[in-house]
Parts: sequence; C-alpha cells; structure tokens
Amino acid sequence: MAKCGSENDYDTHERGTGRPIVSASLSDQRRRCRQLDKITLFIMHILHVVGARPNFMKAAPVIRAFSERSGFTQTLVHTGQHYDVNMSDVFFQQLGIPEPDANLQVGSGSHAQQTAEIISRFEPLVLERSPDLVLVYGDVNSTVAAALVCSKLLVPIGHVEAGLRSFDRTMPEEINRILTDRVADMLFTPSSDGDKNLIDEGVEQKKIFFVGNVMIDTLVRMLPAAKQHMASDVPDHYALVTLHRPSNVDDVQWLTKLMKTLQEVGRGIPILFPVHPRTRQRLHEAGIDSAAFQSIRFMEPQSYLDFLALQMRASVVITDSGGIQEETTYLGVPCVTVRENTERPVTVEIGTNFLVGRNLGRLRETVGCILSGKMKKGSVPPLWDGHAAGRIVDVVQTSEARTK
Repeated sequence: MAKCGSENDYDTHERGTGRPIVSASLSDQRRRCRQLDKITLFIMHILHVVGARPNFMKAAPVIRAFSERSGFTQTLVHTGQHYDVNMSDVFFQQLGIPEPDANLQVGSGSHAQQTAEIISRFEPLVLERSPDLVLVYGDVNSTVAAALVCSKLLVPIGHVEAGLRSFDRTMPEEINRILTDRVADMLFTPSSDGDKNLIDEGVEQKKIFFVGNVMIDTLVRMLPAAKQHMASDVPDHYALVTLHRPSNVDDVQWLTKLMKTLQEVGRGIPILFPVHPRTRQRLHEAGIDSAAFQSIRFMEPQSYLDFLALQMRASVVITDSGGIQEETTYLGVPCVTVRENTERPVTVEIGTNFLVGRNLGRLRETVGCILSGKMKKGSVPPLWDGHAAGRIVDVVQTSEARTK
C-alpha cells in the first residue's frame, strides 16, 4: 500500500530549486493526496528518536503499539548518545526494539557539542524521510535536539513524558524538558502534575494528553522475564545503589563523603552498586579505590532485565535516577533519592520514594528506618497500568481522523 505524500504522489519540491517543501501542513498533504487518487489510503509515517537508555524503555512499548495498528509506518532513529554495548545494544535486544533504521553515531561530548552534532546530523535525515509525526522521549540531549530540528522544519512533534519539572535550572535535563515542551505539538504526560505544570506555563489545553507512564508499560511486560535473571551469588537482603548525575559524581569532595556514608550504610546491609561509566570515570579521577569499600560490591552496568531483577528483590534502592524512582514506586520497593529535588514528585507524594537531598545524616537515618520496617506504604499513581502506549496511539489516530 503506497504512502501518500511522497514525491511520486505530488510535487514536493520548489520548482527550479530541488529543495523539499517542508512548510506544507499535514492536512494540506492529505488534501492533495485525496485529490490525486480517491482510493489511495494515507499511511501515517511516525519517526521515533532515541539516544539514551531511558529513551529505549519509553519508546519500546510505543513502537510496539503502533505496529499493532493499521495505517502507520515507522522509522527508528538512534542518535548514538549512549554507545556502550551494555548501555545501548543489550537494551535493544532485551526490549525487543527493532534495529534502528539510522544511527547518527554522535558519541560523547559536552552538552553543546552533543546537541549541535545531533542537530546537524538529524536535519538531513528528516528532510529525506519526510515523517508526518516525530516522537521524542524524556529529557536527554537527543530529545531537545530533534525537537528543535523538527520545529524549524514545521514537522509535527510529540513529546512522550511531557510536563515534568524539577524547577531546578542547574539541571541540564530541566532545560531540555522546558524547551522540548515549548515547541512540541502533542504533549503526552505521565502524571497529573505534568498537566498542571504545562497549563501554568501557558500551554493550550488541547495540546496536553494525560496518558500515563510508558516506562511502566515496559516494566509490566518485562517482569516475568526479569524473575529469571537474578544472579545466584546475590544475597537475600541488600541495598541497591545507582549514581550518575553531575550533582553527585562531579564534585570530588561530595562524592568522597557520599561513598563513605554508603560504606557506613553497608555495615548494616550488603550494598550492590552497578557503576555507570560516567561514575566509574569520576571515581577513578577522584582517586577513590573500590578496594577500600569492603561493604560495597561494585558491579558492571547491568542489562535492563538484570537490573530490574535486582530492583524487584532489593530491601532499599538508593539512587539519583528519575526512572528508578518511578519503577520502585510501581514495584513497592522503598527508594531513597539523593537529590535536592525531583521531577517525579508523585513518587514522593503517593509512591515509595524518599527525597533526602545532600543531607548524609538524613540518608543514613532514612535507610535505617526503612530497614527496621518503619516506612510509608506507597501506592501506584493513576494510569501507571501498562497501557500508556496504547493511549498515545489512540490520541494520534484521533488527531489524524480530525484532519482528514
């Protein structure tokens, strides 16, 4: 079945220039398509942009949901922002994500360098592929870079996980969230606070769609397999640690104090610490020798299934990751977040998350209370039910029908 809107269907280039027309609206394209051939069915082209591990977990259920409906064709673009095998390739394999149609291979660099490289490599691809809707995920550099490209080319943008705010502009991710939401045409929010944040910022209500949390879609689907992935040498009771944010790992003095506190916590319970490549580099630069921390078991980065298995069975998780705050809330596992703020306040308000900031005494006290059984009983937020991706497809289908 042919896809309307291609060069073969009608003139998509400015006469005499060879330049693609990128300003025509989607409804204009459909109108011209119908005028050419009354029996031709429009197939909507969805282009997904991923670049880092959290994106993969969010995109996987959405790609699957579109593939289960008729009337769509899909393209997957991997920017290459994360390029370590355990940080990227294994996730594609375990999550059942198809091989990317394009890999921009941008690699590492400063925020400016990485964002600029993605923009320069992504723009020609958008012009070549002519998507009808580009979906971006989360808050990484790939997200904002792709959104900026599409905004200037007048290609419709959908932001999955829109509206989240930490209200801390020292976080690069916060800038990415704000900018992406300002240029996106469809804003898919995971929780009601996202809707409120967007409305407070003046976003039109008609652009906002509360669909639930796609990260939980992936978690629900992968739970049965994760139960088979627990290593035999893992203790019955343990604390699971992840750290990667600049506020925790780039300050040598703070990182040293934090590691000493974790060593103290480890006297009461074994600690498993899968070390993010960025964190491993910072530990090395700070001269922190893992051999000096006998109660902490330093591990290589884990695949999605292996890490999910560790989360499920942990007595407590200590982290600075937004996604892990969400996953532990769904799993009912106590989570202690070593940050001054969170863009997932729902995990603190009704979930299992405790925000302790940079107060190491509070960190020790909170972990102690959890291990002694004095913890709040959290609940799962609304629409964190494993069906968020289907609701996104429903919204896109409905919007498509309205423009026909």
